[in-house]
Amino acid sequence: MHKTLIVTNDFPPRPGGIQAFLHNMALRLDPGRLVVYASTWKRTREGVAATAAFDAEQPFTVVRDRTTMLLPTPRVTRRAVELLREHGCTAVWFGAAAPLGLMAPALRRAGATRLVATTHGHEAGWAQLPAARRLLRRIGEGTDTITYLGEYTRTRIAAALTPEAASRMVQLPPGVDEKVFHPGSGGEAVRERLGLTDRPVVVCVSRLVPRKGQDTLIRALPRILAAEPDTVLLLVGGGPYEKDLRRLARETGVADAVRFTGAVPWSELPAHYGAGDVFAMPCRTRRGGLDVEGLGIVYLEASATGLPVVAGDSGGAPDAVLDGETGWVVRGGSVEETADRVLTLLRDPELRRRMGERGRAWVEEKWRWDLLAERLRTLL
Repeated sequence: MHKTLIVTNDFPPRPGGIQAFLHNMALRLDPGRLVVYASTWKRTREGVAATAAFDAEQPFTVVRDRTTMLLPTPRVTRRAVELLREHGCTAVWFGAAAPLGLMAPALRRAGATRLVATTHGHEAGWAQLPAARRLLRRIGEGTDTITYLGEYTRTRIAAALTPEAASRMVQLPPGVDEKVFHPGSGGEAVRERLGLTDRPVVVCVSRLVPRKGQDTLIRALPRILAAEPDTVLLLVGGGPYEKDLRRLARETGVADAVRFTGAVPWSELPAHYGAGDVFAMPCRTRRGGLDVEGLGIVYLEASATGLPVVAGDSGGAPDAVLDGETGWVVRGGSVEETADRVLTLLRDPELRRRMGERGRAWVEEKWRWDLLAERLRTLL
């Protein structure tokens, strides 16, 4: 019986987008034919308890390494080989290509016939660095397929691979659960709770870090408020940039028009998207291309919820928008473009409805989890 071994550092209960991507995919594979080899999230008593509780709930086998970070050391490689043989696995999926994909030759010698390594956003930055570039090249030579999120990441990662390995790349982005993210997701209740029932709401759901562009939205607010005085910017998420953003809102004179929710449980995210009239995250590339948006799944979640989107042009973010159809792409960091696009949408309910409906249809056509999981099953 064909079985798959997933080797990864990125697995819940460790939080994050890559972790959610892998878990969603794993849940859509045959649980009787799946074994997950993952690192331990935290070595604290609470972390170990949370990990054990999570693992016990899964329909497939999860084996945790004692370390909090798997690396392709001889010990970890031996353990992966042991699990491959013990469970009779013939396929291996590396949840993140670098650096765990370096174990591919040893696993192939141990009997693996299909080896798939997934890339996310950061490998596009790594492909610019000589040492990391050499690692990616070795991983490409040792595996059958390297997957990529979108065209931006594909071109940059492919440049680090041999032409033969680059020709074997396949797109495998994260998906959207269209049954969870939908127009009737509970936005009115969130609006009522926050006192925003009759006000235009621009919502941004994201971690609060400089790349995401919440500062651009705050700087755009004076221009937006001059035309639509009741507008509120709803910033959903927590992160290290919050203190700076709060200070910027005060200095810009718009603090009363900005609401910070802090971190929100995943189960409440659909309702927070639904609380908006427009979704905006004008992300920008930083650090000479090393800090870049890999895809921007938030744009697709917003589209599934029926919202038009305003996206920045960082990295693969434009891959998650049909420019002019589901929303618009603006220059990351451009206050003027951001304000103009947001205002156009706030002033035109029919345009919002049309773009929101097109976005919802696009998610159903291309970005559903079940479609993408089928692609992974084929690769494995």
